[in-house]
Amino acid sequence: MGLGVDPFVAITALILVILVVPMDCQRPQVVNIGAVFAFDSVIGRAAKVALEAAVSDVNADPTVLKETELRLLMEDSACNVFRGSFGAFELLEKEVVAMIGPISSSVAHTISDIAKGLHFPLVSFAATDPTLSALQFPFFLRTTPNDAHQMSALVDLINFNGWKEVISVYSDDELGRNGVSALDDELYKKRSRISYKVPLSVHSDEKFLTDALNKSKSIGPRVYILHFGPDPLLRIFDIAQKLQMMTHEYVWLATDWLSVTLDSSLSDKGTLKRLEGVVGLRQHIPESVKMQQFTHKLQSNRSVNAYALHAYDTVWMIAYGIEKLLNEGINITFSYSEKLLHARGTKLHLEKIKFFNSGELLLKKLLKVNFTGIAGQVQFGSGRNVIGCDYEIINVDKTGVHTVGFWSKNGGFSVGAPKTRHSQKRTSFVSDEKLGDITWPGGGREKPRGWVIADSADPLKIVVPRRVSFVEFVTEEKNSSHRIQGFCIDVFIEALKFVPYRVPYIFEPFGNGHSSPNYNQLIQMVTDGIYDAAVGDIAIVPSRSKLVDFSQPYASTGLVVVIPANDDNATWIFLRPFTIRLWCVVLVSFLVIAVVIWILEHRINEDFRGPPRRQLITMILFSFSTLFKRNQEDTISNLARLVMIVWLFLLMVLTASYTANLTSILTVQQLPSAITGIDSLRASEVPIGYQAGTFTLEYLTYSLGMARSRLVPLDSTEEYEKALKLGPTNWGGVGAIVDELPYIELFLAERTGFKIVGEPFMHRGWGFAFKRDSPLAIDMSTAILKLSETRKLQEIRKKWLCKKNCAEKSDWNPEPNQLHLKSFKGLYLVCIAITVSAFIVFVLRMIRQFVRYRRMERTCSLPRASWSSSPSMRLRELVFDFVEFVDEKEEAIKRMFRRSDDSNNNPSHVGEVQADTEVPRN
Repeated sequence: MGLGVDPFVAITALILVILVVPMDCQRPQVVNIGAVFAFDSVIGRAAKVALEAAVSDVNADPTVLKETELRLLMEDSACNVFRGSFGAFELLEKEVVAMIGPISSSVAHTISDIAKGLHFPLVSFAATDPTLSALQFPFFLRTTPNDAHQMSALVDLINFNGWKEVISVYSDDELGRNGVSALDDELYKKRSRISYKVPLSVHSDEKFLTDALNKSKSIGPRVYILHFGPDPLLRIFDIAQKLQMMTHEYVWLATDWLSVTLDSSLSDKGTLKRLEGVVGLRQHIPESVKMQQFTHKLQSNRSVNAYALHAYDTVWMIAYGIEKLLNEGINITFSYSEKLLHARGTKLHLEKIKFFNSGELLLKKLLKVNFTGIAGQVQFGSGRNVIGCDYEIINVDKTGVHTVGFWSKNGGFSVGAPKTRHSQKRTSFVSDEKLGDITWPGGGREKPRGWVIADSADPLKIVVPRRVSFVEFVTEEKNSSHRIQGFCIDVFIEALKFVPYRVPYIFEPFGNGHSSPNYNQLIQMVTDGIYDAAVGDIAIVPSRSKLVDFSQPYASTGLVVVIPANDDNATWIFLRPFTIRLWCVVLVSFLVIAVVIWILEHRINEDFRGPPRRQLITMILFSFSTLFKRNQEDTISNLARLVMIVWLFLLMVLTASYTANLTSILTVQQLPSAITGIDSLRASEVPIGYQAGTFTLEYLTYSLGMARSRLVPLDSTEEYEKALKLGPTNWGGVGAIVDELPYIELFLAERTGFKIVGEPFMHRGWGFAFKRDSPLAIDMSTAILKLSETRKLQEIRKKWLCKKNCAEKSDWNPEPNQLHLKSFKGLYLVCIAITVSAFIVFVLRMIRQFVRYRRMERTCSLPRASWSSSPSMRLRELVFDFVEFVDEKEEAIKRMFRRSDDSNNNPSHVGEVQADTEVPRN
């Protein structure tokens, strides 16, 4: 059973509590807040003015703290941990509810421990060390982004320009070391890295700075990242200029310390000249009415920077937190710390220090503050850091400091200022982002490469495979020179010509010279740092890409299946015994024989005379009918008979060879292969050959699941041919070979009787392998693309891979059993010789007869009315007369000659002879 309570009594008691408790809360007339920071520093001088202005504005605003006055108490830390700690205790003794500062990250670590022990909020507007975490320091708040945020912006800028390696120059303290550590983490996410670190002490003299920078010149990267506290002297750039490090080869990127330094001081022409080409970050402060009012109020003070604006907002943030605390009826009370009572009697008098009783409550109120200050939105996110701001990308040239773009966490780079902090969605494509024109060191607008082969660097050690087969691709000469040569080597050397800097290198062959090396071992040696790169016919496969960086492929490849040739397409099988060139020669031979026989028989054989159309038909039918049966037309001339004897013998040999070869092809045609591609080969159980040392074995076993016992390693084209001819049933033989297309093309160009079945699969390419994150891999990829735009790549391919059969193969790909023209070369030479001889004898006879005929004309003194006095016309008429003479029948010419001879013996017959001599002219 429970104790009964009258509901009326309970409600009355609750109302009394609500009315009475606020009456016990006394709003204090004054609330103290402390500030400890270095007064005499670039940030401190501007922050002091901003803090005082903020307190004045808070007290002047009746809506905040109402009649309670906010009082600011300040102590100078002088960037010293001891001075800062002592100043913190001094402020605590004066009963402050919260503390602002410090600027130095080193001092912030110590005071954060004090705040953790005494439970008071510590709010910094300038300590950007990312290791000041909420887990270690729960009472530490930060109203400015930490260095991890600006390092993210800086790494995006590095990645935007395609640089992969950088050199970091930083102050050797918590700010520098921890900031560079954050830079290293962000670079790792982008597969970039810091190649060399240059830590510098605040008290380093000029000699130390010179030696440190000079050592960095021997390293390949030329992208320098500068991370310090603000430095009004800018000594680093004076020394860099003396060392010739402000030229077009170099890149200087600075965190926001540079913009703070420049914004807090007047920059003369000498300063701008020293900083020409430097690119840096500046916190983006959006334009607002509050910002304009604040700058107008402090227009006499030209040292205002972004951190001063954060200091101004910090005061307002604390004022809002105190206001919320007072509105909830929390009294501002202090008490002595039990932790410090045991220190009574010491000279430090720590027992006199009081701490704010509601420090934890005030901390919670501060974390919930959300307002728009002059520096932007003040709202705490994870890690008790203010949500990161956007950055301006600034560039210094001889005329001043210019903003060339903006960066936001979500929007990336843009030329215009982001409207809202998180309104944009970050694109995954760098090409969608853009910046304005940047002046780089040396005054140029062309983006520096960011990496060079240093003069003091050793030549690149490049490993190449010492091949014993397919040496056209890469091998070592077996003579005294031991020169490395081949298709891949020539491509590499030509591509280097498009790299815009000198790359010293040496080739080192790998392999025993008796068998081709294992290419995975080459890649592993590059990964282990034994070699800087690998050049050769190296296939780009996923397992290798995890170990090294490949260049752009310079040759396309893919795996193919090769088997003994056995083509099932019989549509034009009757043409296959001869090559197309031999078919053309045979056709021309028939036409030539037709013309020669017609010429030799035309004057004496009536079958070869008549109208032109009839003569043409007779001539063609006579020639082609010799292939099948006896001709209807008989040859009368002895010369024609001689030509026909040789021609029929040649024709008999061609016919017999054609019949034998066609029979062989038709016989093989009846033995079809069951292998039509990689799928049927995988399903079968036949042995499979592959090139030893390549990735083919790995692909067939792991990717396709083939048993290793089926796979036969082969080392040369001779072994390829022997294994395929032995077949799958004989020891050492294979049913098919799986290899990359370039090797197979070279094999088929040298060997006949084999063919590719199915489509190429596992499409890959050949590339040059470099160590991970090597800038040379990117430059070589660009060089290969430029090389491919020229004809040089095709010329190299023709030089090494088209020595014998490329030109022929481009026109016609001969079948394995085809007969070539060279097989009948001797017979054709004999036939041509006899045919030409017979034709020459015929022509000489015609000339002799024509000369006799012309002499007979002069003897008979026949009139020639059409005879011309011009030499050219005489020659033309002479040719026409000769053609007409040859066209006449042989019998008519002989009869005319006989009568001429008779007339010489009997003068009474002269008239008859004159009449007969006119016959050939008709």
